[in-house]
This record gives sequence, C-alpha cells and structure tokens, in this order.
Amino acid sequence: MNQISSISSLSRSPASKKQAASVEFRNVTKRYGSVTAVDDVSFTIEPGRLVTLLGPSGCGKTTTLRMIAGLEMASEGQILIGGRDVTNLSAADRDVSMVFQSYALFPHMSVLENVAYGPTVQGVSKKDAYEMAMEKLALIGLKGLEKRAPSELSGGQQQRVAVARALVLEPQVLLFDEPLSNLDAKLRRRVREDIRELQQSLNLTVAYVTHDQEEALAVSDRIIVMSNARIAQTGTPRELYEEPADLFVADFIGDANIVSGEVVDGSGATANVRIGGVNLELPRRGVGQGPVKLAIRPDAITLDDGSNAAGKTMGTVRKASYLGTQVEYEVESPVGNLFVVQYGRKDSIAAGTPVAIAFAPERGIAIIPGA
Repeated sequence: MNQISSISSLSRSPASKKQAASVEFRNVTKRYGSVTAVDDVSFTIEPGRLVTLLGPSGCGKTTTLRMIAGLEMASEGQILIGGRDVTNLSAADRDVSMVFQSYALFPHMSVLENVAYGPTVQGVSKKDAYEMAMEKLALIGLKGLEKRAPSELSGGQQQRVAVARALVLEPQVLLFDEPLSNLDAKLRRRVREDIRELQQSLNLTVAYVTHDQEEALAVSDRIIVMSNARIAQTGTPRELYEEPADLFVADFIGDANIVSGEVVDGSGATANVRIGGVNLELPRRGVGQGPVKLAIRPDAITLDDGSNAAGKTMGTVRKASYLGTQVEYEVESPVGNLFVVQYGRKDSIAAGTPVAIAFAPERGIAIIPGA
C-alpha cells in the first residue's frame, strides 16, 4: 500500500484511548543568551485540530515546537497541555510524541522493534509492546513489512514508520518537525494527504512545522505564520491567503504581486481603488482615502490581445514558461513587473507580445492594511 490512509477501514480502526488535548502558549519567550528565538508568543491549538507553525528559517517555529515537546524550556511565560501547566515539566512528563525531520529510526532494529521501542522502554512487556506496534503498523498500511530493516524501505515508508512509532504510545499531542522535507515532490503530496486523513480519523491534536506554504495550506485547520520570533498572523488557510495582515504574510503565503494603488473614496465597506488606470472595488479593510499597497495573486490577472481594452491596462509579455497544466508569464506593465499564471491555455503568448491586462478581484486581490 502506498498511503497511510489507504486502508479502507481506517475510520473503524481503534482510535486513541486518550482524548485529544489542547495546547496553549501564554506570553512565551525563549532566549539563548542575548538572542531571542521566540518573543512573547501566545496561541491556542484546540483539541483535535492540526495547526501549522509556518515561516522562513530562523523565525522561531521549530523552537516553539520543541518547547511544546519539552525539548526546550521557556525563558518566560506559561505552556499548558490539556489545561495542565507543563512549563517546567520534562519531555518525558508531557505525554506528547514527535516525528523528527530525520525520522530518527534505529538502523539495527526491524520496523517492528522500532515502533515497539517506546512501550518497551516504559516497561511494557515485549509481547504487549509488539501487539501495540502491530496495531499501529496495520493502521498506517505497513502490515507485512514489520520484519524489514529501515534501510530496506522507501523514504515514504520510513516516514510512516516514524509516525507509527510516535502514535504507539497514544499521546495527547502529536508533533511534526518538517516531516516531508526528505521526500520528492510527488511523494510529499501523497504523504501530506496521508497525515491529514490520519489526524482527522483519529481526532489527533497536531502541531506541524514547515517552511513550505503549499504544504501548510493543504494540511492545516489553522496556520500560525511566524516572522522574526513573533507571530505575524493566525488564521485559516483561506483567511491568510485572501486577507493577509501585512506585506510579509501576503508575500510568504502563496505568490503575490505587491503593487501600489490609490483609494479614491473615503468611506463604505468597499473601497474604490485605482491601479494602472483601472478602477477596482475591493473590501476596504479599514483603510481611508490615499495610497495603498495591494497583493494580487498570479491567477487574478488575465491577459488577452487587447481587442477589447475597456477596464484594462496594457503591458508586454517579457517571458513565458510552459508548465503543462499552466503557463507562467512575466509581464511588464504600468504598475510594475507582474507574475501571471494562466491555467488550461494550450498556446503560450510569445515574449514581446503586447497584451491587455485585466484584474479579477474575486480570484484574490487584497488591500494590505498599514502598508
């Protein structure tokens, strides 16, 4: 079987005997000497939800995850799991399990021995530990591979062994640290779907770290975007994509063209925004009359030959890249160079061709407040 969730009886499989627990950070700070890695961070992960900590390298997301696990201790603030203050508890006392980026499998042990290792260390008999391990291996579609060594498995199979080992103790919270970074693109997509379906089927509370915005959008109930040790914005994938709080979030969550425009009216729920000689009606998002920055998603821009130029601005194609399901363009325009994606078009527009540019707000154009 190729997927964790490919077992048709997944939803009927024995679920965790423990109830999913919440995770709460209250004004948590982590310092390493004079360096602040996490700065006054507060958030809540509701029971049974998958929340992703997303951000570039060095933003504090992995340190935050390690503080949930008890692998790092908070310098200030309070951490609660299931309503219990665990701020000063060791990793062994927190009832959480972590799937590491490297998988951290023991090469000299079989798959079964790897998964049974945790219960065995905790004093469970070898027979019972093996039964617990076999249950989890069956759950994730690895039954029949229990006698193999990790080196005899594919990358995706090794990832699932790591997940089974984390699940075998039925933790209150399951943590993933960049779990797909060692997989190729096609396998990444498959395994992230597996993780998401497993989390939902077993009602697991999951904190998931990644720097890959597409991965975060695909698996998350909510996303916490971090930048420079602080939280930049928290919301659902749709909220972050369609209503970014600032320029950093707009640019980090999906591709975005950041362009200048002008609000030409001063009140109402929608704003009349002028961009490149074209007027658009957009949600106001608290801004008044005057200059604004806009985030325009690549597929919110359409190109044509300009035979009907009403409500459009003119530009020139500088580069076209055919990618099978879509064509990507770089277009020179009065509002700057634009990155444009058009889906389903068979023939590319040649570089150097003049084009009429139209904007479709319903596909993703947002005013950036305070920019």
